Order: sequence, then C-alpha cells, then structure tokens
Amino acid sequence: MSKPDKRDEIVRAALELIAEHGFHGAPMSMIAERAGVGAGTIYRYFENKDVLIADLYRELEDKIHPYLLDGYDAQHTIRGRFVHLWTALLRYFIASPLDFRYLEQFLNSPYGAAMRREKLLGERDRRDLFCELLQDGADQQVIKDLPFPVLAALSFGPLLYVVRDHILGFLTLDDDLIGKTIEACWDGLKR
Repeated sequence: MSKPDKRDEIVRAALELIAEHGFHGAPMSMIAERAGVGAGTIYRYFENKDVLIADLYRELEDKIHPYLLDGYDAQHTIRGRFVHLWTALLRYFIASPLDFRYLEQFLNSPYGAAMRREKLLGERDRRDLFCELLQDGADQQVIKDLPFPVLAALSFGPLLYVVRDHILGFLTLDDDLIGKTIEACWDGLKR
C-alpha cells in the first residue's frame, strides 16, 4: 500500500466507523484496524482524532461542492437556484448515505457548531452557496423576513429529515417525491 493509499484507507475507515458508531464509538485503534494499518500510522497523516474528524469534514465538503455546481446558474431566480441546490444535495446524499450520516453527526456536534455558527452568523463573504442564496432571497425580499438561522432550519431541516428517513427505509425518495418535497420547503420560505 503506498502512502496516499494508506491515507485514503484511513479516511474511508474513519468515515465508515464514525457513520456507524459515532465519534466516541470509533477510537483510533478501531480506525487503524479497519484501515489495515498500525495505530501509529494514522499519526503520520493526522496529528490527532480531532484533526482527522475536521479534515474528513473538509474533504466531504470539497467532494460535494462540484456536484452542487454542476449545471448551477448563479443568474437564475432565487427559486430556480433553490430547487437546483437542494435537488443536487438530496441526490448526493441518497447516493452517498455514509457521507450523509457523517455530515449529520459532524454538524450536530461540538465539532460542527463553530463552523455552522460562522456560516450562519459570520461574515457574508465566508458563507457557502446555500447561505448566499438565502441571503440573496432575503435581500431581494423573495423569502420571508426571518432570522437567518430560522431560514436555514426551514430549508435544511425538512430535507435532511426526509433523507434520513429514506436511508432508514421509511420512504423512497424518487424524482417526483424529491421535487414535491423541495417545492414544499420553498413554499414555506417564499413571501
């Protein structure tokens, strides 16, 4: 196994174990065993578990970003951009349930709280596509006049919940249901 392959195996093992068992249920020794490397090998690539967890988040964010941009038109209407981004995100999560489970844990943990706070309440130029879209909608008075974290919750909350239910087998998100769900979320946001 070459060095890049070892790192990739460590990252993949961490993703799988954290998605299955949570952050505390995936000690470095278990990650090393799943990756097929010695426990000390992990520390050649990651200073500690916190660094591994943060790097894995950034790698997933970097992996998702081009998927969201595929066919994205920043000049489209707020609604059109909303439908595009949330459809792309739902489809990505449906195709990558481990990534979804990891990100859900990360964003709802102390690891992700500071990052979420910065995206939701921080400087406008540091926001992601989703926050930028919601801010544009608020600025153009296309969406409801609510605090920014409420707009984000109304946008992401229902969609993430249905992805979770799809992954758990409670429902099947096909193209029709994806479209209807996104339209319902849009209806809840628009003025």
